Amino acid sequence: MTSPEPTAPEPTTPKTGSPSTASPKAVSPMTASSGITPPENVRRVACVGAGVIGGGWVAHFLARGYDVTAWDPAPDAGRKLRRLVDAAWPALTLLGLAEGASTDRLTVTDTLEQAVADAEFVQESAPEKLDLKRDLLARLDTATPPGVVIASSTSGYPMTDMQTTAANPSRLVVGHPFNPPYLIPLVEVVGGRRTDATAVAWASRFYEVAGKSVITMDNEVPGFIANRLQEALWREALHMVASGEATVRDIDLSITEGPGLRWAVMGPMLTFALAGGEGGMAHMLDHFGPSLKSPWTRLEAPELDKELYDAVVAGCDEAADGRSMADLVAERDRGVIEVLRATGRLGREEGSR
Repeated sequence: MTSPEPTAPEPTTPKTGSPSTASPKAVSPMTASSGITPPENVRRVACVGAGVIGGGWVAHFLARGYDVTAWDPAPDAGRKLRRLVDAAWPALTLLGLAEGASTDRLTVTDTLEQAVADAEFVQESAPEKLDLKRDLLARLDTATPPGVVIASSTSGYPMTDMQTTAANPSRLVVGHPFNPPYLIPLVEVVGGRRTDATAVAWASRFYEVAGKSVITMDNEVPGFIANRLQEALWREALHMVASGEATVRDIDLSITEGPGLRWAVMGPMLTFALAGGEGGMAHMLDHFGPSLKSPWTRLEAPELDKELYDAVVAGCDEAADGRSMADLVAERDRGVIEVLRATGRLGREEGSR
C-alpha cells in the first residue's frame, strides 16, 4: 500500500442507472504495510471537513472515547465545530458515552497536515464537488502516515472516480454515513477499482468497533443503497406536491404514522414479506405483483420550478409550527433514541470499545 498501483485501469464514471461497478477483490499489498493499527486498537481519529456531516463524525468519535483532531479551511470552523459538538452532547449522553469520552479530547488544528500527522484513521467530509474530493483525497494520501485508511463521507460519488489523482489509491474507501452521523447508526462501506480489499475490510471492522451498523458493499452503485431508496421516495413526494395530490404534511404523516413505524423495526423487503401472511414474500408477489404495472410511481424527477420549490418550503414551515431548527433537531434526536431503545438496538454491546 506504500506505492501506487501502476497497472490499474483508469476508472470511468458510471452513469446514473448504469450497472454497478465491481469493487476489487485485491489490488495493492496493504497487508504488506508495516505498523497497521488493528481496528480495535485505534485511539486517534482525524476528521477533515467540519460541517454538518464532518462535525457529526467528530461528535460521534468523541462520544466513543477517541482522541479527535479536526481541520476545516473555514476561518471560523473551530468555533462552529465546538458549538455543534456541544449541541449533540446531550443526545450522545442519552445514548451512552464510552469510558473516557470527553469533548476535551478534541483538537482543532491550523492545517490539514497537523490533523492527520498522528492519525490512525481519517474521515474526510468535504463538500460534494468531484474535483475538490479528488484533490483533497490526493493531498490526504500524501500527508497521512502509511498504512492508515482514509474514508470519504461522499453521499453519491464512487470511490473509483475520486481516487484518480492519489499516488496510493489502495487505502481510499467510501464510508458513507447518514445525517447526523452521531445519531444514525448506518454507514455504507465500499472501495473503488484501485482500493485494496484489505482496506475495505479494515474500515468495516473499525466502524463496527466505533459503534456503527455497517453495510459492506461488494459493488459500487451510484448513490449507494439507502440514498437510492430514499431518493425514489423523495422524487415521488415532490411529484405529489407539484400535482396538488398531497400536501407536505400529508406526505410526512403518511410515513411517520404508517410504514415508517414498520421500517424502524425491519426493512421494506421483510415488511412486504409479512404482507403475504404464512405464504411470505411468494404469496405477496403472487397477490400484489400485478400492481407493479399500475401507475403508482413516477421515478423520473419532476421539474423543480419556483412553484414547486415554494410549495415545499412553505409546507415545511407550516409543519414546523413555530418550532426552531434547534427545537426540531432536539425532537428528532429524542425520537430516534426512543425508537432505538424500543426496538432493542440501544445498548448493544457488540462492536463496542
